[in-house]
Amino acid sequence: MDPNDIDNYSYNSYDSNNNKKSKISFLDTRKRKEQEEEEEILNEEPKDIDFTDINTEQNDDLIKRDLVFWGTNVKVEDVKKRFRKFIFEFPLPKQKKKFNASQPGIEEEVDPEDDDYEYVFDEKLNDVVKKAKPIKYLYIELLKELHQAKKYHLNVNLKNLIQFDTELYLQWISFPNEMIPLLDEEINQIYKELFKKKKQEDEEDEDDEDEEEDDEDDDDFRIELHPFNLKKSTPMRDLNPSDIDKIISIRGLIIRTSSIIPEIKQAFFLCAVCEATYHANVERGRIMEPSECANCKSKQSLTIVHNRCLFGDKQYIKLQETPDAIPEGETPHTVALFSYGDLIDVARPGDRVEISGVFKANPMRAGSNRSLRSIYKTYIDVLHIKRTERGKRDEDGFENDDQATGSSLDFEDFDLSEEKEKEIIELSKQPDIYDIVTKSLAPSIWELEDVKKGILCQLFGGSKKTYSDYGGKFRGDINILLCGDPGTSKSQLLSYVHKIAPRGIYTSGKGSSAVGLTAYITKDPDTRETVLESGALILSDKGVCCIDEFDKMNDQTRSILHEVMEQQTVSVAKAGIICTLNARTSILASANPSGSRYLPNKSVVENIQLPPTLLSRFDLIYLVLDKAQEASDRKLARHLVSMYWDDQSTSTRKNQVISKELLTNYIYYARKHINPQLSDESSNRLVQGYLDMRSLGGNGKTISATPRQLESLIRIAEAHARIRFSKVVEPFDVDEAIRLVKVALQQAAIDPEHGTIDMDLITTGRSASSREMIYKLKNTIREKLGKKSLNLEAILNLLQPQSQQQQQQPQQQNHQQNYQHIEEVKEALRQLQDEEVIHSSGGVNAEYSILR
Repeated sequence: MDPNDIDNYSYNSYDSNNNKKSKISFLDTRKRKEQEEEEEILNEEPKDIDFTDINTEQNDDLIKRDLVFWGTNVKVEDVKKRFRKFIFEFPLPKQKKKFNASQPGIEEEVDPEDDDYEYVFDEKLNDVVKKAKPIKYLYIELLKELHQAKKYHLNVNLKNLIQFDTELYLQWISFPNEMIPLLDEEINQIYKELFKKKKQEDEEDEDDEDEEEDDEDDDDFRIELHPFNLKKSTPMRDLNPSDIDKIISIRGLIIRTSSIIPEIKQAFFLCAVCEATYHANVERGRIMEPSECANCKSKQSLTIVHNRCLFGDKQYIKLQETPDAIPEGETPHTVALFSYGDLIDVARPGDRVEISGVFKANPMRAGSNRSLRSIYKTYIDVLHIKRTERGKRDEDGFENDDQATGSSLDFEDFDLSEEKEKEIIELSKQPDIYDIVTKSLAPSIWELEDVKKGILCQLFGGSKKTYSDYGGKFRGDINILLCGDPGTSKSQLLSYVHKIAPRGIYTSGKGSSAVGLTAYITKDPDTRETVLESGALILSDKGVCCIDEFDKMNDQTRSILHEVMEQQTVSVAKAGIICTLNARTSILASANPSGSRYLPNKSVVENIQLPPTLLSRFDLIYLVLDKAQEASDRKLARHLVSMYWDDQSTSTRKNQVISKELLTNYIYYARKHINPQLSDESSNRLVQGYLDMRSLGGNGKTISATPRQLESLIRIAEAHARIRFSKVVEPFDVDEAIRLVKVALQQAAIDPEHGTIDMDLITTGRSASSREMIYKLKNTIREKLGKKSLNLEAILNLLQPQSQQQQQQPQQQNHQQNYQHIEEVKEALRQLQDEEVIHSSGGVNAEYSILR
């Protein structure tokens, strides 16, 4: 059978009056076989019949060979043989074997390579000869790894099964309730054949008691199969009743995981009359409670003994559609998942995953003592969880995909194929790799080179350092704020970064609340307990949180960002839940000026109306301004027009050196494997660069750099070294970090009055010269006000002699200076009121007087 015709393949299934498929029933099959034999006997001519051989071993073998799943024509023994053939004969990818899917297990050709041969010494020939290496088989090797690591699950790549035996693949996904226990039993039998015999050979000289104990240990060792990589993935909103009791594959974003829930696997009952004990199995979440005691025939005398029951681990997971899969005008769908055993705590909120599991339905009750409703509640029993990433295509072929160990889905555990690793390492050796990745970041956005370089450093990040001696730690994440005029591609940059970032959420400041960014309280639908739902910052842990319209946030929402941006945690104390959640995320925010246009004569704090304590936590603050320059405007216009009349922008093709997928994998590999450290030379260069930045203020009253800028320099220098795949931070990495910080400071921390860098504009909202002017105005107002009671206009006229020098300046500049002078006078009056030196009376035209 051709694997491409899977969708058109169907079984000749038998109709059954039972709505749900039963498990394998040897008794029903035996009865059916006996009835068929009796009918054949009755239709034959009368003759001497010997009934003594009906239950012989030969007839039992015939019944066992013809055993089928109830309601299907799938033969049990045939499934076992074909699955055993797949386990024993599917080769490792390097063997280059090809199979014919229509004839399972039949080899078409073998592509011999030099790697498949080895040179060994032949004693008979007394010479070195070339011999073929012994063939290694994929799942046999994986079973060996499981045996050594003492793991209890084997991940089966169903794309391998499609290539080897298409029909077995279809049977597995169509009848999981029957196939899963059968194949689990078969893989455990194979495991015992492989390793129990070897163990017995190695322990022939040991005592019988030790052998019995080892046998008990082997019986406790149960392997479970976890199939994954189905031929197609079903969209979440396309699930329908025809998928019930079948293995499906869906993709989505995990938004919540519950704590571990104990679930009874086998119940233990005790008779209150005769103290007889019984074990009862659990089917589909319902305990099969005996109605009467088989020993004393007493009815309703059995009580459950909880401490004698067998329990298993269970976890509830809430999966939501990813934003790119939601149709226009629709809200995201969610699906309930239940994971068991080794799959507990494998995924966490914020992970984009592909789930393989059995789609099931349970009837709903109107109440605990009422009849069933006609509505069924659907959920998925998880068989396998695989992490997927934005911009990462599905990998066909024979990648390991954590088959043996099934490791955690943490970002640092992300693995690439050997071919992609070689491609990434070769790319990192290019001398101009820094310019290459800069041009490949958002190539459709024209210019903004320094902004892109700063965002690249944010994506790669610095090295997180933790000192166990005194418990201190320094964050490696970089925070960036883009501020400027509308229509300068700020939102497009955020959207592009969101697509290639390892993890993260894209949100808007206007539509986000404080609980939406951190965590909110909700009721668990199953346990009815109060639980925490993760917000955008928690879901972006170890990723990038993109916040657009940052200036539209209210003060309450902004206040929670102080802790996140520095300590990288979120403290919650709500509804009796007191905890601290991790929010180790980089924040990329964009903000528009309060008047829709950026005014150069005002500081950043005055333009975007953000508190200085929040602004100072950003490592880089870029001003993206729309300046009217004919040459640059012509180039920008040609670039935009070319994106409309051509299928793909010519400038984009020229600038995009590497693909988005390769850039994403490049970032993954660098963050996982490269952890650069400072050298003595780069440390000295950092100290000297910081001192040079401190001296830019000129006099001692103006602060041009703070210790936070020094920490930013270290993080950016480490990120620049990561881009080059360097394990050591070189001096030119420090030079580039100093240049990027200076570019940001020259844009965001320039005193509009004197044209110098002043960090007080960001940390306090006012420059040093402005604060000095306010101090002088306070003393002058206190001296000249005296016993008078004057309004603001009169006070300005009273202070006019101080501004006589401004009258000699040009009219436009004089107007700006007068505006700043009025604001400083108002601030001086406000501070005098706070100090209770003066008081005001009246409304708009308030008059000020000194307190007696």
